[in-house]
Amino acid sequence: MFEQETIAAIATSSKNGSISVIRVSGENSFSIVSRIFCNEKGTLIDLNEKKSHTIQYGFIFDGSKKIDEVLVLLMKAPKSYTAEDVVEIQCHGGHYICQVILDLLVRHGVRVAEPGEFTKRAFLNGRLDLSQAEAVMDVIQSKSELALSNSMSQLRGSIKNRIQKLREVILEDVAYLEAALDDPEHISLDSFDETIEGHVRALLKDTNHLLENCNNGRIMKEGIQTVIVGKPNVGKSSLLNCLLRENRAIVTNIPGTTRDTLEEDIVIENILLHLIDTAGIRETENEIESIGIKKTKESLEKADFVIIVLDSSKELSKEDYEILDLCKNSTGVVLVNKSDLQQTLSMQEIRNLSGKDVISFSAAKGDGLDELESYIKRQFIESKIEEKDDLYITNARQKEALVQTKDSLEKVLESIELGMPEDLYAIDLTNAYESLGKIIGETLEEDIINKIFKDFCMGK
Repeated sequence: MFEQETIAAIATSSKNGSISVIRVSGENSFSIVSRIFCNEKGTLIDLNEKKSHTIQYGFIFDGSKKIDEVLVLLMKAPKSYTAEDVVEIQCHGGHYICQVILDLLVRHGVRVAEPGEFTKRAFLNGRLDLSQAEAVMDVIQSKSELALSNSMSQLRGSIKNRIQKLREVILEDVAYLEAALDDPEHISLDSFDETIEGHVRALLKDTNHLLENCNNGRIMKEGIQTVIVGKPNVGKSSLLNCLLRENRAIVTNIPGTTRDTLEEDIVIENILLHLIDTAGIRETENEIESIGIKKTKESLEKADFVIIVLDSSKELSKEDYEILDLCKNSTGVVLVNKSDLQQTLSMQEIRNLSGKDVISFSAAKGDGLDELESYIKRQFIESKIEEKDDLYITNARQKEALVQTKDSLEKVLESIELGMPEDLYAIDLTNAYESLGKIIGETLEEDIINKIFKDFCMGK
């Protein structure tokens, strides 16, 4: 275990609440809290004499002044979040009282923790690997059941277990190869190329599978980037309000009301949708509206799913054709709105023209909303995220390490096919091993580790 200063931080929200928690971690945490923790009469209580994983009732005193009535939770190393001695003080909610107690702890020798420092210590002390530490923030930031389930799986070690198995295969091959190169008289490399080629192809298959799942992992974490697009006044903002079940967007009969993107999150069937209501696409001389239309086109380039809204009561216009052409390579659906009015458009014609499925919809009555939500569910949950026990990497840093692993493994195969000496592709094998190690924190430099934990919230 690393010998470090005793640290403390407020672990709960800074907003007023019924209870707040101040977390203290480090070798001297029990002794320091014992200097301010008393019974009702003001007699100090020695927490070092108390059993681990017990809750003690008492009061925080500053000298003879009673500060607050508290509960103190004791966790002795290594059975704590940081694998160090940890004390959690549960006091009355409110930022002021928490700050008074934290300042009191600082006066008695603790240092205020940096963002993410508790989790960093859990990593440095071997309680969590880096993928598990990063999963902690994903759990906190989860916005859907699917995202939470995936984050909890990673927190339990699903990434670590998979990566360790891949590294073990590489390590055995590298160890045998280097031993044979050092002692060719006693260790043969006959047929080794065939053996290692089989191993590398299997490793590449696993690596490619993980990379293919990265986009679905991003969708789990950030949501389906869903862009609502159409010409002005076809019902885009009305659709957004229907999906949100509230009047979030301003709806008028004046074309061009929406001049900027409006973004909201909803959850459909346990998966997050990040909805983007865009400015209507049309020719305009209005500078502000033109900027909004430009942002609409930028949003389309990043979209996972596009909802094209047409007005079924009117013939297709030049703008409609332009929008359909703009979205021809996008995954999405055409929503023929205003089905409650006299119909002019042919559903089959729109289907043939767009190459997409078409749903009849009425924003005024809500008709077709269930069908739209079911369609999105089929497109993403049932067709792309079928295997609930599969591993979905959501972290960009981890994905980059997988790409590096893939590149190194492909170089190994290329060297074998070209008949290159074994000592040359041993370098690429080692690089693949180290790239996988970056995912779980085995081969990362200290400054990169520090940067990762700085993105964590205070008290975690």
